[in-house]
Amino acid sequence: MITYPVLSEPVKIGVTAPSAGLHFDQYSLLERAVERMINKGYKVEIGNTCWTQFKGKSAPAKVRAAELNLLLHDDTIQFIFPPWGGELLIEILEYVDFDLKKPKWILGYSDTSVLLLAMTIKTGLATAHGVNLVDLRGIRSDPTTAMWEEVLHTKPGEEVIQYPSEKYQLYWQHNIETDWIYHLTEPTKWKTITNEPMYIKGRLLGGCIDVIRHLIGTPYGDVRNFQNQFIQNEPIIWYFENCELNVTDLRRSLVQMKLAGWFDNCSGILFGRSGANEKMGDYHVMDVYLELAEELNIPIAYDIDCGHMPPQLTFVNGAYAEVRIYHTGGSVVLQKFI
Repeated sequence: MITYPVLSEPVKIGVTAPSAGLHFDQYSLLERAVERMINKGYKVEIGNTCWTQFKGKSAPAKVRAAELNLLLHDDTIQFIFPPWGGELLIEILEYVDFDLKKPKWILGYSDTSVLLLAMTIKTGLATAHGVNLVDLRGIRSDPTTAMWEEVLHTKPGEEVIQYPSEKYQLYWQHNIETDWIYHLTEPTKWKTITNEPMYIKGRLLGGCIDVIRHLIGTPYGDVRNFQNQFIQNEPIIWYFENCELNVTDLRRSLVQMKLAGWFDNCSGILFGRSGANEKMGDYHVMDVYLELAEELNIPIAYDIDCGHMPPQLTFVNGAYAEVRIYHTGGSVVLQKFI
């Protein structure tokens, strides 16, 4: 069975940087985000790793893991929220204590998705792929981003429904000082490769494909054991977001996942919007999607609200989900915590 954390008031958030921390000139980003959380009624404890960044990481692997382990085993912490992702979270996995005594939420995306997926696969604990903490520093959030809070307050046995955003962000514009963090300008439309409606159901798993692909062949990427031990071989709905891979690297990664058995008993795949997906000659990302769909004989959707072109849904790894995409433009993701 999947274990779902339960939040009870007052909620105390533990902030740690298992991947990248902040340079001095970035401190205000985290300080403003923490202030927003406190104003919303949360208590916040910030770890030392958040305030350092050296050689591509917030601290040496054992230091990052030790701080994370303290929060994982601190009964006063109900929710772990890294400031953002980074590059080298995978270094800490061998030092993380996955023997949790009290379930708690972990929320984030990008490199944080390595920890999220590993935690769910290894322990059956539901984890949340969604907004980063520093992206909540604005006074206002768009409705799609704001759903993180409702999702995390959903209790076992309950369900939560999310809908596509109205608009998404095409380019990051860090110099814009407004009440809104994101600059949403482009109309959102989820698409299927057949241009036909799509309905799939199964257990959600996924993350940033650039980094979670490196879990293949490790004890933290044993999807077959996860299926057998925690979800009674129910089908999986995979969701992926591509940060930096060109289309041939994306294709190689997906083929490796297929060969590793990650797509065994898969009911469908959702691909997030991406500013990468650079074509190679006459080979396009749609070729990648079409080839994978043909090989696996499953439906595939793309341009989903997920990843580095915000806003994004909050997908719960391990949760039962029903995804409906209509050619009229209406779509829905229903997640049940069962």
